Amino acid sequence: MSEVEKTVASASEPTAAMLDALNANGTEALNATAKFVATPEGTALAYGSLVVMALVPIFFGALRSVACSKSKNASDMPETITSRDAARFPIIASCTLFGLYLFFKVFSQEYINLLLSVYFFVLGVLALSHTMSPLLSMVFPASIPNKQYQLLFTQGVGEAKEEIINYEFDTNNLVCLLASSVVGVWYVLKKHWIANNLFGLAFALNGVELLHLNNVSTGCILLGGLFVYDIFWVFGTNVMVTVAKSFEAPIKLVFPQDLLEKGLDASNFAMLGLGDIVIPGIFIALLLRFDISLKKNSRTYFYSSFLAYIFGLGLTIVIMHTFKHAQPALLYLVPACVGFPVLVALFKGELTEMFSYESSEGVLPASPRLTSFPSISGSPASIATSMDAVSMATDSSHRRRRLPAAMLMPRPDISLWCSRLP
Repeated sequence: MSEVEKTVASASEPTAAMLDALNANGTEALNATAKFVATPEGTALAYGSLVVMALVPIFFGALRSVACSKSKNASDMPETITSRDAARFPIIASCTLFGLYLFFKVFSQEYINLLLSVYFFVLGVLALSHTMSPLLSMVFPASIPNKQYQLLFTQGVGEAKEEIINYEFDTNNLVCLLASSVVGVWYVLKKHWIANNLFGLAFALNGVELLHLNNVSTGCILLGGLFVYDIFWVFGTNVMVTVAKSFEAPIKLVFPQDLLEKGLDASNFAMLGLGDIVIPGIFIALLLRFDISLKKNSRTYFYSSFLAYIFGLGLTIVIMHTFKHAQPALLYLVPACVGFPVLVALFKGELTEMFSYESSEGVLPASPRLTSFPSISGSPASIATSMDAVSMATDSSHRRRRLPAAMLMPRPDISLWCSRLP
């Protein structure tokens, strides 16, 4: 081969490689073009549905928290979050979140999510059963006898006998458990978004109902700490979004943007983390109890904070949709939910009274015992509430109840963002 032929041959080789690269890029471009683009109607439906689903557990969870705080039954006593718990929660949550991030990097995502599915199946069934129980009681036919049952497990004999588990339940509870189990099996087998949302709503409502801030100052500490936590892990790193995408569990509410095109088989979802519901929700519930303590037949602080939450969540959606980037929802929710009620208190001259209010006033501390079946509920932030209750059941001393272990879990779903689910 002559020098000229060698030169031509050598020149043709990179040319062929370049053509292959161009073809590959063209294929990628076609695939990118083929990706689903949500219609304005589909996007509006998805975001509107998320807002409604966020408001429902906050509103009804706050109402149920009032009854929970007045309950004389030890099993229905709320978990009280103190200022010390609130101050350390963002730090522990950050460590746990980063640990999960490393865990997903080292171990197979498939096996981790298999364990999570079993874990959240149990918690979801209990949470949904607890949520449904009051509703079913209102519609349960009077002609059907509601029989009472008790499951008692003790250790020791004679004077040394101690109760480990004491479940009191009835026919109503069994029906709720059966219906919740059907939803649980559906979720485990199909991971359908409707089953995910049923569990997520139950977790959120239980969290707002059962997790109580002891005063407004504690609420400000908790929300302020998570305000910084949320911003750092969403804007500062990719840890939050990575864990949220890898974490297949009902810790977020989802709604498809392509529902109008694909029906129930839709797969392009907008998502809202349960943390963005529960954390502001327990603060809003606290303000409702403060309203009731004023005995003025008004719900000024509850409604002002509730409207502030709607404003903050709407602002999050607008900014996220405008910039096409995951947003830390608490960046907008915290200033709104705290700022609006404080301004109202300043206007009414009740700021000192607001910050001096103690939510636990009139509620006697009690050693928690499981005395009714639906009390073992998994709330969005209460993954181990029932386990805490069991472990403390034999403790007869009247001491402050510590923050449930589940509250120390991270909130990998804390930001509002759009993504495609696998």
